Amino acid sequence: MGKSSKDKRDAYYRLAKEEGWRARSAYKLLQLDEEFNLFEGVTRVVDLCAAPGSWSQVLSRVLIKGEKFGRAGWQDKQKNMRDYVLGGGEKKEMEEGKEEVDVEGEGEKKVDSTPKLTPREGIRIVAIDLQPMSPLEGVTTMRADITHPSTIPLMLKALDPDTYSPSSPLNSSPVDLVISDGAPDVTGLHDLDIYVQSQLLWAALNLALCVLKPGGKFVAKIFRGKDVDLLFAQLKIVFERVRVAKPRSSRASSIEAFVVCEGFCPPEGFMASLERPLGAGTVLPEPVREESTSSDAKKPEKKVTSRVREDGAIEIDLGDETDDEDDVEEGGRRWIAPFLACGDLSAYDSDATYHLPKDRVSLDPVQPPTAPPYKRALEMRKLAGGAYGKTKGRAEKAAS
Repeated sequence: MGKSSKDKRDAYYRLAKEEGWRARSAYKLLQLDEEFNLFEGVTRVVDLCAAPGSWSQVLSRVLIKGEKFGRAGWQDKQKNMRDYVLGGGEKKEMEEGKEEVDVEGEGEKKVDSTPKLTPREGIRIVAIDLQPMSPLEGVTTMRADITHPSTIPLMLKALDPDTYSPSSPLNSSPVDLVISDGAPDVTGLHDLDIYVQSQLLWAALNLALCVLKPGGKFVAKIFRGKDVDLLFAQLKIVFERVRVAKPRSSRASSIEAFVVCEGFCPPEGFMASLERPLGAGTVLPEPVREESTSSDAKKPEKKVTSRVREDGAIEIDLGDETDDEDDVEEGGRRWIAPFLACGDLSAYDSDATYHLPKDRVSLDPVQPPTAPPYKRALEMRKLAGGAYGKTKGRAEKAAS
């Protein structure tokens, strides 16, 4: 997050700095939670590829501090105001221990209507990334590789240091939710970027399979490509519900989206392991082609019929209902994941340009990068006199 480079074109970029978020991606997780209620009943969460920590910051403020954002926060404020105006809120305010305060020393009394926070108990959050991350309240940060088998025991020990058992690491601390907002450094070659992102998602999924408890949830960023349906079908093998979502804070011009998997249900006898990731070394049997029988030859061809409804729309029937029921998934049809657009339509458009007031002040980033990979490049550039040596002559004149 720079200081003012995108203030004029990206509303969520500036809004994130105004509300104290480390990055604008925090709104993506908040809008996903509004749509799918991801945090319901969640006590143990693992955040993969967490740096700079905006998603971990959302987890800390929502789960540990008990804050409410978005539609839930607005509804809570409206309820408190309505109860207070109707007269039923005064008793409630006093029961919660809220006192009257003096407004600007004028002797006018006003009841503090700030909603009472309801933090949850027993929350454990672990954030993992190869890059260092500044600390957050209630979040355990780890610098580790999500593809290395030694990461799982360290992560489980951080989740439950008291009850962790090295003899049975996979049974000591099941995880309710695994999230991943990781993405590669894009090159502009879409086919290459989509492939690298799919491998990163595959690594996050392999780790999630090792630690998720039955019924757990998995949320990860994807790049939509021509063969992304295959990825959805693979996720459908181990999750009951797989849906794709596009938050409003995600630019419409971007190919990114988020896959939301709920109801973790691994196949019977399946054992997850990072040493042997899912599908590694598996040889698929060749399909057996059956010769057509006389009964198959006698089946009538499917007829395509159409009719005009009362509202003027045309309905096209591609075949008999009995044939459609027999051909679901097993008959070679591609399973298509539902695609949802998240976020309130009255919210900011991430692709639009908004005018800022003339007296605006450029805001500093909430948390500058601790050790960015481009740090040494900036130092070398400064020593060389800036971009293309433009400031080198000025520096020499100032020295003379």
